[in-house]
Amino acid sequence: MPKASVNGIELYYESHGEGPAIVFAHGAGGNHLSWFQQVPTFSRNYRCITFDHRGWGASIESNDGPGRSAFVEDLKQLLDYLEVERAYLVAQSMGGRTCLGFALAYPERTLGLVLGDTTGGVNDPALEEAQRGVAPPLDGLLRMLSANTIDQHPNRAFLYSQISGLNPPRANSVASSEGPTGADLALQPVPTLLIVGEEDLIAPVQVMRALHRLIPGSRLAVVPGAAHSTYFEQSAEFNRLVADFLTQILAETATTAAD
Repeated sequence: MPKASVNGIELYYESHGEGPAIVFAHGAGGNHLSWFQQVPTFSRNYRCITFDHRGWGASIESNDGPGRSAFVEDLKQLLDYLEVERAYLVAQSMGGRTCLGFALAYPERTLGLVLGDTTGGVNDPALEEAQRGVAPPLDGLLRMLSANTIDQHPNRAFLYSQISGLNPPRANSVASSEGPTGADLALQPVPTLLIVGEEDLIAPVQVMRALHRLIPGSRLAVVPGAAHSTYFEQSAEFNRLVADFLTQILAETATTAAD
C-alpha cells in the first residue's frame, strides 16, 4: 500500500501511466477509488496520480489533526515526494479547495485546472448571490446523484455508496468559511475548465456560471444527465471535455514556444 510521509501524515496515493502528470482530487463522498473511470483512459498518455485526502480512505488522521486546512500543503509535499514539478489538476467537489488553492499558491507548478461540480471554496458576493435559495438534501444519494441514475442505474448508485462507505469517520470534516475571493481569481493565470452537471443541487449551474465570470479566460461546460458527480454519472463526456482541454493547452503551449 503506497504511502508518502508528507506534512505530518502518511498519505495514501497511487500512480498509473507515464507522461505529463494529472492529479485527480476526490470529493467528500469519495476517495482515490472514485476515479476508476478516468485513470484507465488517461493513463494511456499521462501519469495519473490519485490520492486519499487526509481523513479519507487510507490516509488516516488523528482527531486533533489540521483537517482540510492542510490539503494544499499535503498536495504540494506529495508532488515533491513524487518528484513531479508540474501537473494538471482535476478536482471533484471538495477536491476543488485543494486544487484551486494549489493553483493560486503555486501557479508555476500548475499546467491546467479542472473544477468539476465545485466552486473551490471561493468566497465572493457574486457567488453568495447565485447561491441564494440553494438548498440541497442534507444527505442521501439524491444529494450527489441525479434521480435518473438512482432509478435507472441502481448498480451504479450502489457502487457510489460503497466507495463512499470505505471512508473512516472524520472529526475534521467541516470546511473553513475562508476561501479565495474574486480579486484573487482575477490574478489567477492558470488555464481553467469548469464542468457542472445540469442537475447539480450543491453547486448548481447558476453558481458555476458566476464562478466562470470571476475567472478570466475560463471555460464552462454544462453536462446533461448528471448532478453533483459528473465524473461518475457521465464519465465519457467528462473524460472527453478534460481530454480536449488538455490537448488545447498543449497546442497553445506549443504555439507560444514556436513564437
